[in-house]
Amino acid sequence: MTIDEEFRRRLDAAAEATETQLDALLGAAPLAGEIRRPARLLEAMRYASLGGGKRLRPFLVIESARLFGATGESAQRTAAALEMVHCYSLVHDDLPAMDDDDLRRGRPTAHKAFDEATAILAGDGLLTYAFDVVADPATHADAGIRANLVLALARAAGLGGMVGGQALDLEAETAKTPLTLDEILRLQAMKTGALLRFAVDAGAILGGASPDAGSALTRYGEALGAAFQIADDILDAEGDTAALGKRAGKDAERNKATLIGLLGLDAARARRDFLVQAAVDALAATRLGEATHILAQAAHFVALRSN
Repeated sequence: MTIDEEFRRRLDAAAEATETQLDALLGAAPLAGEIRRPARLLEAMRYASLGGGKRLRPFLVIESARLFGATGESAQRTAAALEMVHCYSLVHDDLPAMDDDDLRRGRPTAHKAFDEATAILAGDGLLTYAFDVVADPATHADAGIRANLVLALARAAGLGGMVGGQALDLEAETAKTPLTLDEILRLQAMKTGALLRFAVDAGAILGGASPDAGSALTRYGEALGAAFQIADDILDAEGDTAALGKRAGKDAERNKATLIGLLGLDAARARRDFLVQAAVDALAATRLGEATHILAQAAHFVALRSN
């Protein structure tokens, strides 16, 4: 499967729009109700969130919303808020108490570039600000839509989603027995899949999708998220640090619970490809036809990416 130029153009456009939005949101001037934005903390938040990454999650928000005619500021602000949550999670995951990484996106991790306390606060600031952005009337005039976005993002990012998945991931490193297939799948659906699923659910919320189309997009997001995590594990096992922009081989070093460790590389690749096809198939159930082509391309991109 080859990735077409229109997909790459839209991925780049979403990344540029997200960068612009984040740059504006993370300006020095305090908002109404804020007292002051400390310079070093703001610098760390900008360092953690600007100037890097594929911006896949924002892209999924923007393109899912586009399916239902919801374009412009609402989708872009929601996309930027989601990226803040993602970037906060990377800052905290990289800390010595968690995954203890020194390199992220080809440069020192936040706690190395600043210090551990500042990195923790930068993550806290990004997470909190994300909900500020989504709840702001500037994101959408309809308070009900804003409330639905806030609830869905909280569920995806919190105890029963990403944060809970990270807790299970850390527990698995020292477990006396390897996790079962179902346990690994649940862990990965929480740690990685939940935010990717939210990205497309957010597009459906913003666009007022029908229940059937929204459910189909949710299934697409779940399959995409699972495929993304397997692809990430394969890259960690086979890639090199320079290409990845982060330390390679750390999963095996830290005894991470992965499908590669349980099933082997060949079986993991086969499952990744199965999930990509499941994501594409789910799009057909939206009954939106050719409009879903870019999201189908995104599923293949997840499997083919090199970093």
